[in-house]
Amino acid sequence: MAGSILGNRVLRKEDPRFLTTGGVYVDDLLTEPMLVGAAHVTYVRSTVAHGLINSVDTTDALAMPGVIAIYTAADLELQPVASPFNPMVTRGLLAIDKVRFVGEPVAIVVTELSSQGEDAAEQVIIDYDVLPALVDIEEAMTSTTLLYEGAGSNVVFDTSFLGMPAISGPDFFADCEVVVKGRFINQRVAACPLEVRGSAVAWGDDGRLHQWLSTQGAQSARTTIATANGVDPALVQVITPDVGGGFGAKISCYPEEALLGVVAKKLGRALRWRETRSENMMAMGHGRGQVQYVTIGGSRDGKITHYQLHFIQDAGGFAEIGTILPAFFGRPMASAVYAIPNIECQSTAVVTNTVFTTPYRGAGRPEATAAAERSLDLWALELGLDPVEARRINLIPKFLEPHTTAIGQTYDVGDYETALDKALAAAGYDELRAEQARRRAAGDVVQLGIGVSTYVEITGGVEPFGEHAKIVVLDNGRANVYTGTSPHGQGHVTSWSMLAHEQTGIPMDQIDVIWGDTDLVPEGAGTMGSRSLQHGGTAVWNAAIELVEKARKLAAKLMEADEADVVLDKDSGSFHVSGTPSITKSWADLAVAAHTDEELPEGLQHALFFQGAASFPFGSHVAVVEVDTETGKVRLVRQVACDDAGKVLNPMLLEGQIHGGIAQGAAQALMEEVRYDSDGNPVTSNLADYAFISAAELPSFEVVHMETPTHLNPLGAKGIGESGTIGSTPAVQSAVIDAVSHLGVRHIDMPCTAEKVWRAINAVTS
Repeated sequence: MAGSILGNRVLRKEDPRFLTTGGVYVDDLLTEPMLVGAAHVTYVRSTVAHGLINSVDTTDALAMPGVIAIYTAADLELQPVASPFNPMVTRGLLAIDKVRFVGEPVAIVVTELSSQGEDAAEQVIIDYDVLPALVDIEEAMTSTTLLYEGAGSNVVFDTSFLGMPAISGPDFFADCEVVVKGRFINQRVAACPLEVRGSAVAWGDDGRLHQWLSTQGAQSARTTIATANGVDPALVQVITPDVGGGFGAKISCYPEEALLGVVAKKLGRALRWRETRSENMMAMGHGRGQVQYVTIGGSRDGKITHYQLHFIQDAGGFAEIGTILPAFFGRPMASAVYAIPNIECQSTAVVTNTVFTTPYRGAGRPEATAAAERSLDLWALELGLDPVEARRINLIPKFLEPHTTAIGQTYDVGDYETALDKALAAAGYDELRAEQARRRAAGDVVQLGIGVSTYVEITGGVEPFGEHAKIVVLDNGRANVYTGTSPHGQGHVTSWSMLAHEQTGIPMDQIDVIWGDTDLVPEGAGTMGSRSLQHGGTAVWNAAIELVEKARKLAAKLMEADEADVVLDKDSGSFHVSGTPSITKSWADLAVAAHTDEELPEGLQHALFFQGAASFPFGSHVAVVEVDTETGKVRLVRQVACDDAGKVLNPMLLEGQIHGGIAQGAAQALMEEVRYDSDGNPVTSNLADYAFISAAELPSFEVVHMETPTHLNPLGAKGIGESGTIGSTPAVQSAVIDAVSHLGVRHIDMPCTAEKVWRAINAVTS
């Protein structure tokens, strides 16, 4: 829009601080008065995947230098806590009687120095009766060895428990001319945030618990912490400093964090805790972790009429939120972008002796998209269709009014074919296919693979659909924007400043954004599920609009004018009577006057936006790879992305989010995988053993812009934080398979490592 800052490339306000003085993270709070002299916490973690705890001997550890105290679950009188998703699945904040994965906290060591804690923890002797470890999801489903005897089964959640229909048998496909089946692995991955988990706590003289925490949502963490400490949430202040990445894994408040207040109160001393990288890899929630069974059927002309999908989710050692992600975010997206009239989808979650699963960038939607897109590729291969043509035949036609799919999910707006066309044109799809044909005809060692994905995802779909914001104008004319969202790299400071500036005219450099302190922002839902702009940003937008209206009322009173005649000159950031620009009232004037005005609340402030439903961004990705058929080595050479997130606020921030998402999606497709041995020991517990992608493995991404605004909020915005991951993963995987499909390879499970690709080639050519 002409004269508007919105839609323009605005540099991130937050970056100068990060690039000069640096961020302030939990571990940097060295001068916080309440934390001066704090002791350090180290957790003693299980070294076996599954076992009964016979005894915990702390004698030698207590004699180590600097040790203040050591506590077990019995010492702290901890009681089992039931999973909200299955009340028969219970655990203690420290292990009670039994351990269920390597890395589960068993005891807590408090020392004067953190280094002393590491030494002392090694001296705690735990005697176990080792039980058989269950690592394979499908074996665990039917095993008589149970992780939770009270549950009666290792299946701890199923969509059938909610009354949703289970998938039926082969009769579902009786009318189909063609039926194709597949079994896909969507492997475990680690979030690997740059900043590992950390927290610090202190009880104040006011009887309140003050806790600093690296989290994606301070307000929800406050509730968990209050429950663990047996106090009213009003007696807990959670403060979120800068957060060095979360990617979904820092949504939940972990036992290690919730326990700190309990121990601090017992000792009467402030505490600090920061895990090591290996602890993070072993004990922080993992993402994904599915086996997917798909069956797809239809007619020989390429029209798909029936689709059946069964997610088998690895819940890990406890029924955390990862347990239900396939049910509440995977199943609703089973239709993907396709007009399939008959769909069955079931989700089954199984506990195993591994780290529990949590949300990870996309949280259920990438898994559903991967299943659909691999199914479409197999469908195309079976019918001898180009993968693009197979998709085009089955796409839902363009709609600008809500559309309900066969699975029962209502999408807001969609134009999937246009997104596909834009991505294909930018990639030069026909030319790529011609080059592929040339290499195949020549028998080149290095073959070209082209992968295409077309996706839709759900964003802002985590209740509550509302978000809080408040704008306070200070006496000097600066503005504080308070938000219930919590940035950890998304660019909220820039975005919220743009929105407030657009309505008020207050310069962006005079707008400060405040978040992550429950005393200052008591209500908020945090940052997850690509909700920030459409929920939190719209709340700021509405707050700014109402702020201007309140200010106009006050300005009219001060200038003894009719309110309807008062205008805001956004260029100068001042109010004047229409036709009389020489007499003005600045924001500073109004802020001072508001202190004494009886009709207006002090501070010129307001707050809340409620979006009644989720939005559904969509897009298409084209990935191009080169595969060495002699070694299996894969090189990603191009990634073209068209991601429609509705109305774009700041193209620079949009591209940053897409770039990060593509990197993570490509990493899952090509290299990342959390692995355990048969005894449940993690074998990827550090960044030397866990393949972590870098710029060296990635090309420059090509981003194609497209805007299809949603009607659900006044900004027209949909989420973008996870789209890159959702679109890129199946495109890259498909590209790898496509490169060797002419040799007879039909499928390669992720990650498509050189060894896997080499084995797949040799399996069909030897």
